[in-house]
Amino acid sequence: MSETPIDSSKRTWLIASGCAGAVGGVAVAVPFVSTFQPSEKAKAAGAAVEVDISALKAGEKMTVEWRGKPVWIVKRTPEQVAELPKLDSQLADPKSERHPDEFTPPYARNEHRSIKPEILVAVGICPHLGCSPSDKFTPGPQPSLPSDWQGGFLCPCHGSTFDLAGRVFKNKPSPDNLEVPPHMYLSDTRLLIGEDKKA
Repeated sequence: MSETPIDSSKRTWLIASGCAGAVGGVAVAVPFVSTFQPSEKAKAAGAAVEVDISALKAGEKMTVEWRGKPVWIVKRTPEQVAELPKLDSQLADPKSERHPDEFTPPYARNEHRSIKPEILVAVGICPHLGCSPSDKFTPGPQPSLPSDWQGGFLCPCHGSTFDLAGRVFKNKPSPDNLEVPPHMYLSDTRLLIGEDKKA
């Protein structure tokens, strides 16, 4: 049997074109396959956010971002919690009965609108036109606030006022209380915002 001589130039060409084809195939496949994966931005936009609240002191607020919105975590003092029921007659929706599924999960449909009386978790966006209210925690008369102010939030855009449970006062532009996002406690000092059911 005689062997056919190998044409080394053809072999080099076949190997080179095969490698180029494989590289091209991978270059096309990787972006195509990656379209099935959510982007980092999409993951961040919808993902739950875990928050350590161990350093939060009574009377303080911290802000975290969830789905592109500011979420406030306020640790109310015992005095602030005690004042909440006394404000009911001044509030538009003291029991969070208006649009409850949109603004208040079942576990926050109470006087303090929270799981734990001392911790408020609320989206810091006014339901009126989407402005972000300012902290007005100090009680007493102040510009744009009533003389018997007990502390809460003031929306600088159109003057809506909210108590320290995020409940809107009567006769204000905001039609609703501040939104309470879904959340749950992973421990006494760790909150998960964006989920409220254990898997």
